[in-house]
Amino acid sequence: MVRFGLTVVRHGETRYNKDKILQGQGVDEPLSATGFRQADAAGLFLSNVKFTHVFSSDLLRAKQTAAAILGKNRFCKDLEIKYDARLRERKYGVAEGRPLADLKAMAKDAGEQCPSFTPSGGETLDEVWERARGFFEFLCQLAVELEQKEHGKPSAPGRSSGTSGEQFVFPWTNHCNEAELSSEGSGSSTVLDANVLVVSHGAYMRNWIGYLVSDLNCTLPANLTKSQLSSVSPNTGVSNFIIKLENGNLLKPNITCVCLNQDSHL
Repeated sequence: MVRFGLTVVRHGETRYNKDKILQGQGVDEPLSATGFRQADAAGLFLSNVKFTHVFSSDLLRAKQTAAAILGKNRFCKDLEIKYDARLRERKYGVAEGRPLADLKAMAKDAGEQCPSFTPSGGETLDEVWERARGFFEFLCQLAVELEQKEHGKPSAPGRSSGTSGEQFVFPWTNHCNEAELSSEGSGSSTVLDANVLVVSHGAYMRNWIGYLVSDLNCTLPANLTKSQLSSVSPNTGVSNFIIKLENGNLLKPNITCVCLNQDSHL
């Protein structure tokens, strides 16, 4: 059994977020003063979580957020942040740098709903979905390779001797999936082969979570509403997942969402 944790955080607020202006990939705006405070708060919230890997979008607002989170961490201050273009926000083409209201007007003129509308030069939802799928499969492969390296050979039986669950102190309790947390007490669930932090963007994360739920049948917290599932994460909203790969099978991951877009740290 390969088992890894995945914590996904949206970047902190920028001036454009506050003014409801689309940034996409073409507007590389830094965090605002509020955004830096949010990133620091997220870092304090996650300060006792020992991450083994950190990945961030290569856009400035995400890079600054990832650095702030690591700067507050008790275990991971010196961990290398790996920047990955697959984690960038959805590309909005001609709508970038313009008010969100303009995108809604474009969609209305085209007779389409705003979330699924693709402005000229932008990415389709399917294209964002493919980026998210490719990155998630990369993470699964990474976890499998770590587990195999631990055992020394690909087919070795038994449980990974990875990092004890005691070193992964997750701070959420009120927004959690109780079934997953109750499984922490069983012997087979007290080890993570990897614990990954990802810092990305609102529309991208919504599509990624849609992929995990629709394509991979991710188990969701019982109290989660449909509107919560489809909404964009608040700035520095935190989502956490536990992914299990039976016999290293990359095609059929067992995914449990522990919490989604949690923002109690703000």
